[in-house]
Amino acid sequence: MYNKFYEFSAEDIKGQLIDMTEFKGKTVLVVNTASKCGLTPQFEGLEKLNQKYKDKGLVVLGFPCDQFGNQELGTDDQISEFCQINYGVSFPMFSKVDVNGDQAHPIFKFLKSKLKGGILGSKVKWNFTKFLLDANGRPVKRFSPFTKPEALEKDIVKLLEKSK
Repeated sequence: MYNKFYEFSAEDIKGQLIDMTEFKGKTVLVVNTASKCGLTPQFEGLEKLNQKYKDKGLVVLGFPCDQFGNQELGTDDQISEFCQINYGVSFPMFSKVDVNGDQAHPIFKFLKSKLKGGILGSKVKWNFTKFLLDANGRPVKRFSPFTKPEALEKDIVKLLEKSK
């Protein structure tokens, strides 16, 4: 079993340390998010995927990031409130992280090392880059920030069916 992902933990948006082992056996979609980005409306599509497939084994994990055009200026409480009020986000959101550079969160260092991304190599190029992992914690596909959440559905369904 491929389980490096499960060795990580991250602080959720409420300040609780969450071990990724909590998501063992789930298909996981990791997304770096921002509240003031042109792509912010993708929260709606992410929440729809979450609602449609959470009982079938999908979990969406949102990681706010302020590395792209300072589009996530808020505190964790402000981010949480924004996501709840504007998009009804019910999937786990984490404390703000870096996704590139020396201070990048270990989860993103791991994901980028496993799934390279186009002309920028392993770097995350913008908000709403998406990483899809199978139920064994294996990164299987990386999606551009401009790939709408609904376009991920067939890949998600395929992984959910494999994990039955």
